[in-house]
Amino acid sequence: MTKELWKGNEAIAEAALRAGLEAYFGYPITPQNEVLEYLSKKMPGMKRAFVQAESEVAAINMVYGAACAGARVMTSSSSPGISLMQEGLSYIAGSEVPVVFVNVMRGGPGLGNIAPAQGDYFQMTKGGGHGDYRPIALAPASVQEAADLIYLAFDLAHKYRHIVGILADGNIGQMMEPVELPPMRTIEKKDRGWELTGAHNRPRRIITSIYLDPQVLHDYNVHLQDKHREIEKNEVRYSEVMLDDAEYAIVAFGSAARAAHSAVRLARAQGIRVGLFRPISLYPYPYARLAEIAQRVRALLVVEMNAGQMIEDVRLATHDRVPIHFFGRMGGLVPFPDEVLAEIEKLVEAK
Repeated sequence: MTKELWKGNEAIAEAALRAGLEAYFGYPITPQNEVLEYLSKKMPGMKRAFVQAESEVAAINMVYGAACAGARVMTSSSSPGISLMQEGLSYIAGSEVPVVFVNVMRGGPGLGNIAPAQGDYFQMTKGGGHGDYRPIALAPASVQEAADLIYLAFDLAHKYRHIVGILADGNIGQMMEPVELPPMRTIEKKDRGWELTGAHNRPRRIITSIYLDPQVLHDYNVHLQDKHREIEKNEVRYSEVMLDDAEYAIVAFGSAARAAHSAVRLARAQGIRVGLFRPISLYPYPYARLAEIAQRVRALLVVEMNAGQMIEDVRLATHDRVPIHFFGRMGGLVPFPDEVLAEIEKLVEAK
């Protein structure tokens, strides 16, 4: 394979096609429009379904229907649009059908702006819609990783009959980087025993999320939580940089982790032993590994493009047994490496 220069949103779209995407339903919103535009050009010629819906609410319900038929289906949007999809995502979670969605996050709350942000962390990792469910949430820090993770997302969605979300941001969606794209898959049509494909010569199947008997719904929720525990056991992903001898550790994801990585190199040049821990799966969160790291460093610095959301998972992982400091930028501002370096220097001075 050779590397080619790709814009993030277009690499996500192409990788989704190569992962076997059969049906896409979406509605335009900046800064993810290139996903929609790219697929609108490519999918009809590949005899795959592309629909620009009249709204995000309509799009997610179309996604729900196609998923019930067993299609490899996806939608994409940005923060306010994802908010509009939350009721549908809750129905999808309650029906156990596989769906992939991409959130190219922007500044908020409200309409905010179209600049990159990470303010959707709570929404994407704690459920978002009503009820007890949590999507698998994967956060790329490069265009290459965005392509790799969307390719993986379809496998995870169908493995667990679950929702898988890609949490990118405006930076990842709009930047251009060299990418080695995954191979084109052949879409295999097979009956896995739950799809609604017409009950010819077989008993009927029902996909639903309504269980009026409280005990029945309780038992079904127990089943869903058992699935969550299986996901938490098997699907934790993270990256580490220069942590073997680190006295201090930065915890950051996505674009914020890119600035933190540069700051680590600058700090190392000054003789400060600092490393970077980057969660890739935001749910399931790498609690156990972060707890191990926290036992051997003097302090943690959490860097986010929000007011402090992932820091709550950091505290859950470490039980505040080590000092935890926070540096955040909001409203679409991105932290610069020298700003993060200044925060690292404060940790050293505070010892």
